[in-house]
Amino acid sequence: MLSHGGLVGVFVLFLIVGTVTLDDYGIPRDARTQRDIALANLNYILGDRDARFAGVDQVYGMAFELPLVLAERALGLSDTRAIHLSRHFLTHLLFLIAGVFCYGLIYRMFGSRLLALAALLLFWLHPRLYAHSFFNSKDIPFLSLFMIALFLLYRAFRKDTVGAFILCGVAVGALTNIRVMGIMLFPAVIAMRAADLWFAGGGPPRKHILLTGGLFALSGVLVYVSVSPFLWDAPGTAFRSLILVATAHPTVSHQLFRGELILASELPPDYIPHWFAVTTPPLAQLLGIVGIAAVAGAAAKGPGAAFRNTDLRFQLLTLAGLILPVLTVIGLGSTTYDGWRHLYFIYVPGCLLAVWGVRWLATAWARPARRVAVYGVAGAGVGAALLILQITQLHPYQNIYFNFLVDRTTPEYLTRHYDLDFQETSWLQGLEYLLEQYPQGTLYVRDAWDGHANLNLRMLPAAERHRIAVAEQGGQFQIESWLFPRPLGAVPETIRTVHTRKVYNSSVMKVYALDLSRSEQAAAAYLENYRSITAGEPVVPGTFDLYLQDNILAYTREPCAAADTQTRFSLHLFPVYRGDLPPERRQFGFDNRDFDFERHGLAFAGSCFAAVELPDYPLAEIETGQGEIWRVRFPVDNTPLYRAAYPSIVAGEPLHRAAFNLYLRDNQLHYVKEQCQPADTANRFFLHLLPEDVADLPAARQEHGVDNLDFDFTRYGAQFDGKCLATIRLPDYPIAGIRTGQFVIGGERLWETEFVVGN
Repeated sequence: MLSHGGLVGVFVLFLIVGTVTLDDYGIPRDARTQRDIALANLNYILGDRDARFAGVDQVYGMAFELPLVLAERALGLSDTRAIHLSRHFLTHLLFLIAGVFCYGLIYRMFGSRLLALAALLLFWLHPRLYAHSFFNSKDIPFLSLFMIALFLLYRAFRKDTVGAFILCGVAVGALTNIRVMGIMLFPAVIAMRAADLWFAGGGPPRKHILLTGGLFALSGVLVYVSVSPFLWDAPGTAFRSLILVATAHPTVSHQLFRGELILASELPPDYIPHWFAVTTPPLAQLLGIVGIAAVAGAAAKGPGAAFRNTDLRFQLLTLAGLILPVLTVIGLGSTTYDGWRHLYFIYVPGCLLAVWGVRWLATAWARPARRVAVYGVAGAGVGAALLILQITQLHPYQNIYFNFLVDRTTPEYLTRHYDLDFQETSWLQGLEYLLEQYPQGTLYVRDAWDGHANLNLRMLPAAERHRIAVAEQGGQFQIESWLFPRPLGAVPETIRTVHTRKVYNSSVMKVYALDLSRSEQAAAAYLENYRSITAGEPVVPGTFDLYLQDNILAYTREPCAAADTQTRFSLHLFPVYRGDLPPERRQFGFDNRDFDFERHGLAFAGSCFAAVELPDYPLAEIETGQGEIWRVRFPVDNTPLYRAAYPSIVAGEPLHRAAFNLYLRDNQLHYVKEQCQPADTANRFFLHLLPEDVADLPAARQEHGVDNLDFDFTRYGAQFDGKCLATIRLPDYPIAGIRTGQFVIGGERLWETEFVVGN
């Protein structure tokens, strides 16, 4: 049996391994922003009232970030490598400490060191969480403090002392500061204290319950406010902003999910459950299901125990901590991204439920020998499968872990279907490869995105950094980890892959060599297109001038800085006919062609130029922009499409002659008029279709017996070369007759005609 002294040994072993491997993990994209926010808040606390970040950034919690910056100041750290190694160490240390609290919780509940060890291994050895425990200073501290808060909550209700409830309140207040989701423990504790009050006798017990519940809430609120500087000036307004950001984060990012790029605010309801299922070790999931069944079964047998101060009540609270956050995110349609990292903390109740599943399996056998055997198999299986086969083999890419529920063998399957290294920590290995492969001379690396290569360059030992120079333009090499479906650069033939890091036979990161001579040729070609397109007037002038030419939408800016192209461009295409959209986009009413400048653009001679090919179907409107920086919506002139189609439409005799000659081609009714004047198209057209079978009509039109497709010329037509042409697509059902014409307001008919259609 493992003694508590053995626990110390296991902890020290993990701490040594973690310390030795600290510098194997690169700096994530969020780290710089998180640290800058913490420094700004620290300066605000110290008296600089203009120091806090504005907008979304100010609401990020400081309960863990402030200790990180205080630690680096106390240690006198100034080198970027030393600063981020300290952040890696302290984040991982908190994760390990939380595992000890997990051990302590299970030991307090069941008195079994072996079962507590199984809990410890399940908690520490989730591959993704293990990797994130070094570089993720947002989600891992929340997960860790959630585990600690659950331990203190259980302890408070067992000990039932004033000090225990105050300590629990402190933990919950800090937890809520890191992420507002922690607020769920406030009503949970108050509700349990209220239940205790209901079952308590009169006199001192009731007063004690009220006192401890009140002190829990008070200590939690005080701690939360004390580490939330953004609340100090206008608490009500700031807290509402926090809730808004938490439920609908204003990101415009797209997520690669099951092979499709989807806007973060439009993800399907199963996004979180799916990510959890395919990236959590199957053994933990299987045991968790057993644990859920065991807790639910116990609650069904003794529902009264669910309200009293029992282990079952705590287990049901833990079960709610697994399920309710997911349902809340789905129900509110909250913006989520980067897999399930915002909900990593649900692994805490999942882990506890898995251990309760182990215990239930063990107690299902009567003889102690069999019980011990089940304990041993579970502990050995968790340790061997997760530690040896996953964490060791994947190092330092445990954050790319997927289980067997997805295809891990087909080349590039994961790269084409899921976001892999979304925090791009693998860039560190890309820089290390360059230093190793090219041991002589200075290496020039292009960092056209946002300085991420330069940040990871500083993670290298100081003696090696001088050999790499980072610039926004030019360069010999470039590193990329978002590999699909965003290819690198505007002209792919100007690059050559020199190094690839793979996990599960799928590329995680690539290093490209840039052919500068071919890049110059590409720039010359772009410049020629740029001159041709910008010779006319822009369709929409603005931050970026927009041009439409030959089915190409061009974005130009002059002068242009690197910062002007770092924010993703949104591009939404509203068609004349919804049926032209891809099937998966018809429910939204527009096609989403959002893009990064690197894919469709090039910067040269102080100008920026991006060109996007539009679909060949007619468009009614285009909406485009860059997040909150700028956004425009404008109508599209489809005259070139109509002019090109005109000769084939009027070939032969019209179906019917009227004020507009009518032609029927490919189930499209065309209105044509030679020598057309603006007045001819100013009034609305009516178009009534008599079907062969009334049952074919839409339900709302069946009582009328005809289909109504009335239209305005401006949406469905164009004037060119003195002619007018409008095109209406007819429905697929057989049509017996058509009545059409033009009318003015009040119902006066300018002209009308009716004719039979032969199907």
